[in-house]
Amino acid sequence: MIHMNQLKLPLEQVMASVPAGLLKKGVIGEQELELVRKKAAKCLRLKGEQITELTILKKSLDARRKQQIQCIYQIEFSCPEERKVLRRYGKKDVWWKAAGNGCADRAQVPGGTCSGRGESKCRPVVVGFGPAGMFAALELARAGRMPIVLERGQDVDSRQKTVSRFWEGGVLDEECNVQFGEGGAGTFSDGKLNTLVKDASGRNRKVLETFVFFGAPSEILYLQKPHIGTDRLKTVVKAIRKEIISLGGEIFFGTKLTDFRVEDGSLRAVRFVREGKEAEIPCRQMLLAMGHSARDTFLLLKERGVLMEQKAFAVGVRLEHPQEMIGQLRYGDFYKKLPAAEYKLTAQTEKKRGVYSFCMCPGGYVVNASSEKGMLAVNGMSDYGRDGKNANSAIVVTVSPQDFGGNDVLAGMEYQRKLEKAAYRQADGLIPVQLFGDFRQNRKSSTFGGFSCQMKGDYAFGNLKEVLPEAISEAVGEGIALFGKKLCGYDREDAILSGVESRTSSPVRVVRDDALQANIRGIYPCGEGAGYAGGITSAAMDGIRVAEQIVKQAQKV
Repeated sequence: MIHMNQLKLPLEQVMASVPAGLLKKGVIGEQELELVRKKAAKCLRLKGEQITELTILKKSLDARRKQQIQCIYQIEFSCPEERKVLRRYGKKDVWWKAAGNGCADRAQVPGGTCSGRGESKCRPVVVGFGPAGMFAALELARAGRMPIVLERGQDVDSRQKTVSRFWEGGVLDEECNVQFGEGGAGTFSDGKLNTLVKDASGRNRKVLETFVFFGAPSEILYLQKPHIGTDRLKTVVKAIRKEIISLGGEIFFGTKLTDFRVEDGSLRAVRFVREGKEAEIPCRQMLLAMGHSARDTFLLLKERGVLMEQKAFAVGVRLEHPQEMIGQLRYGDFYKKLPAAEYKLTAQTEKKRGVYSFCMCPGGYVVNASSEKGMLAVNGMSDYGRDGKNANSAIVVTVSPQDFGGNDVLAGMEYQRKLEKAAYRQADGLIPVQLFGDFRQNRKSSTFGGFSCQMKGDYAFGNLKEVLPEAISEAVGEGIALFGKKLCGYDREDAILSGVESRTSSPVRVVRDDALQANIRGIYPCGEGAGYAGGITSAAMDGIRVAEQIVKQAQKV
């Protein structure tokens, strides 16, 4: 196989050949595939028909020059006399790789080998059914380990009804909400699948292929910043759940871990509450994928002597702009014909604070993502079509133990709670919103400017400077102003802020050794809540990694 890393086509050439509907969705059809084939053949001085088994691994847009936007493709293909062709080409952006060293074929995804169902009396228990727990349970089920999953929230359909009632009426269910339930927090956050984790193991590709097999759009396999969409994720997570159950796994919703029993430094049983009744089951392997908002679980781990350490995270606000404005800034006159424009911005303030955009949602909504009564946190989400009027992104500032201080390992968690309580008080339990111009002037807003907010959950005007610590609000304001120099108008006076954005990642890391276990043997921390991931894909990858380790150890017994 030949791997080509930087094949470029002018956007206008692609637009002239590709149906508008496919271009708008980012979907690669036969016409675009043929353009890529011809360009690759031309680069390598081949005939088009000599290029076979062509696969587009990644597609991105280079929009640095608005009138000369380039489509950039990363591809693999076969051709006659491959090594000779490469020597003749002589450039470093193309190389040869042995066939079979790539990612697994989609047809191989649902299989997996069975190492014997019921070979161990104590089945592994997975706590949490977000990305880490879901993919870990799937991996364990395919290996014949018949996992038991405990998820405090409800199945995705029941969860959607509960969350909708909260957004419409403000009645919070602390066990089933935007943070807890089937699919985890990612179910209500656009389903963004981009990750900065290097993929030497192939787990990233495996996650994407698994999503596609269970109903996600196929373009997530090659788009530079893939996403599924909150609306489509619901179908995908249900399909994965059914697969786990069909392989002998069991999934218990409305079931909350309350304790675990330890003997001689090793796990012996887990305790939980389901339908108001307490129960205990024997357990030698507990995969802890509780998510970054399971604060009561963090407290339990601390009480039971599980080693944890403080971890840096980020806090700030959500910021909304008209999606049309972002499209024009990114793609110029082409924006109406391309997928909803995204951005990623970073800056450093005069006081050396890092400020950056996070979890950017094109054509999306700001959502009330609270999970504890008397506290308020926001997040962002988009549906698959990303066709909402506004773009929103978190604008956050990194905070470290120097900011939240103290010797308590959960000081960062309490710092989050303090901000969320202030946000809740600011607008009497509604999402506090404020125009950027008023934020800079430290005054409460009273009306919108040229556009209105797009939100899931009720909102009211407030003053976010009274929510954030002075150092954070100062950095947010300076950062947005600096971003305005990169995207003209980004710092417009009527840009809409809301807050508080406090759940960017876990405030702790549960310490694990080379065998991926905590100091209590048999406890396997994983995913975002345990401090080993930063999004859907990386959490799923970590879940697979830990499940592989559990299977490997079981095979040694």
